[in-house]
Amino acid sequence: MFDTAITQARDLLRWRSPLRTELWAARLTGELEASEQEDVPGRVAAFLRRLAKDGSPEARLTLAALAIVNGPAEPEDREERPYTMAGEGVAVSLPGWVARMGRVTCDGGWYGKGDPYGEQVLAALSFRYDNGKEPHVLVVGIDQPSGGLAVDAVVEEAKFLDELELRPTPPESVAARILDAFELTDRVLGAQVADTLPGVRPFAIARARSLLTRTHDASPGHADGGVPGRARDTASEITLHGLPDVPGAREAFGKLVEFVGDRPLWWSPARVSQFLTRWLPREAILSEEAITAMPEVVRAWSRQQGGQPEVLRRVDEEAPRLAALMADESLASLQKRLAQAGDARSGRD
Repeated sequence: MFDTAITQARDLLRWRSPLRTELWAARLTGELEASEQEDVPGRVAAFLRRLAKDGSPEARLTLAALAIVNGPAEPEDREERPYTMAGEGVAVSLPGWVARMGRVTCDGGWYGKGDPYGEQVLAALSFRYDNGKEPHVLVVGIDQPSGGLAVDAVVEEAKFLDELELRPTPPESVAARILDAFELTDRVLGAQVADTLPGVRPFAIARARSLLTRTHDASPGHADGGVPGRARDTASEITLHGLPDVPGAREAFGKLVEFVGDRPLWWSPARVSQFLTRWLPREAILSEEAITAMPEVVRAWSRQQGGQPEVLRRVDEEAPRLAALMADESLASLQKRLAQAGDARSGRD
């Protein structure tokens, strides 16, 4: 691996491309860490020591690039990052273009569905280097049914965005979503991700952190019980245009918002069934007016989410059962039963 890296670094010194070099360093990181996890403990440390001992321009470029794409979340964490320590100060001994690595300006952020049902959403950030050159787009695929894991990522030319139907979103919000998704992925042993993701992951995390460190704390946020939570949608951010003008509609929509939570773009036939036939009877306490209004609210929400025919058909199939399911006390969770019992006592008092 060392000889191959030196050969590739020699080519990169001729090409003088910060972007190409950073992407190469990210792939090299993925290869190093995969080998260390699988069969060669200590591979990363040994590789870095050999680079430092070699001292050639190619070795120093490799150290500098690895340090850039594997920087710590916080300056005080630098001693815990072997790449950072090994590559510190190396860039000054190399051609000037090397110092531009990692020094980027964000041109915008985008977020939206990656498929008709929003089972995978796409978080995109557009960058260019501080000298205005090498514009590029980072796109991260975030899987919703698995809980919001980062499952794929690509770096493409800026025109790649023209092929995606994403909505403009504040870049800091997109960056936070990306970091949350990667943190969740790291927590899941054996997470199913694209084969190419490990080779882009360091680059993606470095780009996202570059935005948050300019504005506020980029360390992992824990909104609820240690679960990453920098970028959660709130009830005030989820709106329904054209809320049905029927009694109970606002109450019904409030429960729908509670259900979709921080994944409002994920709305599939299976998700409709889960909401109407399982979650509502198990968890929700609703007035009769809200129960009656719920099918129309769900239809309106489904239209806002793209009006997919299969989704609307599923609403029509499941909605007639809702009233009976809500009346079936055997379906209620313990928490719901306790809340209903408390309401009944309050009513008697």
